[in-house]
Amino acid sequence: MTPDVGVPEAPPGVRHGAERAWEERVQRTAHPVVYPLLSRIRRPVVRVPGLGVVVTDAELLRGVLLDTASFTKTGPGSPAELWTPVLGPSVLLNMEGLDHLALRRRLGPLFAPAFVGELTRATIGDAAATLSARLVAGETVDLVAEVRDYAGRVISRLVGLERDGIGEELFARVSAVTGYVRLSRPRFTPTQVAAAREVLGELTQHARRAYRDAPDPGTTGAGSDTPTGTTVPGRMRELGLSEDEAMGAVGAFVLTGTETLVSYLPRMVAILADTGWLDLLARDRTLVDAAVAEGLRVTTPSPIMLRSVAAAASVGGVAVRPGDRLILATFLADRAAGRFDPIGNPAASLKQLWFGAGVHFCLGAPLAMAQIGTTLGAVLDAAAEAPLRIVGRSAQRGTLIPGYSRLALAR
Repeated sequence: MTPDVGVPEAPPGVRHGAERAWEERVQRTAHPVVYPLLSRIRRPVVRVPGLGVVVTDAELLRGVLLDTASFTKTGPGSPAELWTPVLGPSVLLNMEGLDHLALRRRLGPLFAPAFVGELTRATIGDAAATLSARLVAGETVDLVAEVRDYAGRVISRLVGLERDGIGEELFARVSAVTGYVRLSRPRFTPTQVAAAREVLGELTQHARRAYRDAPDPGTTGAGSDTPTGTTVPGRMRELGLSEDEAMGAVGAFVLTGTETLVSYLPRMVAILADTGWLDLLARDRTLVDAAVAEGLRVTTPSPIMLRSVAAAASVGGVAVRPGDRLILATFLADRAAGRFDPIGNPAASLKQLWFGAGVHFCLGAPLAMAQIGTTLGAVLDAAAEAPLRIVGRSAQRGTLIPGYSRLALAR
């Protein structure tokens, strides 16, 4: 049969849909009850007793995210119910309105290109270069452990530690905090709140010291796009954040920004290897950006977003009332665009929905993309020297963000 005119053919060696088997296993291992339940939903909006109103359609989901007057991050069943008892009242995750916009503006320079580029180079640049050399030399590398080490380096910089990493034990405890989240439970138990505060207290004691040691705002070029201090908490002080605001931001970045990368990067490399794209991109980097976007679409490292209904409204013909909880099934909306396909690139039409939309679009996205680019680049550099293959893997149990517990890569 003659291919349709205007539809580009896949390069030889591409195995269409080969990513699905392991992606399905990763999802089901992380959420053996909730994932099958949500995956069976075939309607764009449906009320699920005991959970809330589930939205699975990309256009409707985006509309909810953009309508902050009717659907908020505060109120019953919202992110604020989860995170305010742990992080305090001002951490972007649990804010709306003018206060949210003001804090976001003050934090903005932390994610300017110059700053995130330097932060990425300083934290993981050397390790990524070494990763390429190790793979080329024939070493078998567990990419999950490797990326977890990178995340630890970033956490160290976020909290003002001088050493390169926070250690496996503390990282596991940080991950355990996000593991407390359950769709069926809108808030943490008192015991969980106490445990989460203890972990964050250990981290923020360093951040508070770094914040207090930084120069007063206005004395070191605050507001520029390049880092003038040696720590992120110090930079936050330069940008005019109060100590409590800075500590809340540090806690939020640690809890929400690290585990997503530990999930995404191994899954992305596994998708590339399973579909045959790893060798192709190693030889020709033309479609790397499209492949990264497609990987984010297919995996959706933040698979669910929550909103609370603040005003009576209708979502896809379903009436919702104040106090209702909306479960925005981003992973279903993204996955509906089809199989992993860097050539067709259906991700482009979704406008990075996996990072949110509107005033709550993920502020840390530039830092995440910088780390993704550096790490994936290191793997592709090694694959350009000799083909890489997956020699062992297992899915992670008991985690909020689906991912691998081990992904062994070798020549």
